[in-house]
Amino acid sequence: MLKEAPWILATVIAAIAGVTDWHSRRIPNWLTVSGLVLGIAANSLASGRSGAKESLLGAGLGLALLLPFVVIRSLGAGDWKLVGAIGACLGSHHLLTILFVTILINGLMALAMIVWKKRLRQTARNLGHMLASMLTLHLPGEELTLDNPQAVKVPFGVAVAAAVILYTARHAWGAV
Repeated sequence: MLKEAPWILATVIAAIAGVTDWHSRRIPNWLTVSGLVLGIAANSLASGRSGAKESLLGAGLGLALLLPFVVIRSLGAGDWKLVGAIGACLGSHHLLTILFVTILINGLMALAMIVWKKRLRQTARNLGHMLASMLTLHLPGEELTLDNPQAVKVPFGVAVAAAVILYTARHAWGAV
């Protein structure tokens, strides 16, 4: 049962974050910070020193991979800290798969929102601006950040929650 504690913890944290992000577009610090600490503690109790090491690697990897997106304001800090907490619970190996699934889910959610809100042309223009910014090594303008009140914002925490729940279900059925 102790070996399953990090999986249960990750699922509970992700589910709460997903619901909170859906309703308020915010993920609270009390959830992410306590999730990170509890993830490290659960892995330390379950697997000793190697569990603590893997937990710290998972948290560090999640935070390092997503930090550039927080810096350019295309990802919120709550989403960033959530991925760090999930990394602390499940470790670096599982985190990479969860991030891949999260990106797929988030992309599908974004596509659905673009179609639903009839923003195809604006999205194509924005992608062009983003590509031009990358090619010229400049940051995209403020209109392409979370600071733009006109932007359609996809709740990344919901995608993380879906990915963690799906991945944990696979683990519970012995497929991971």
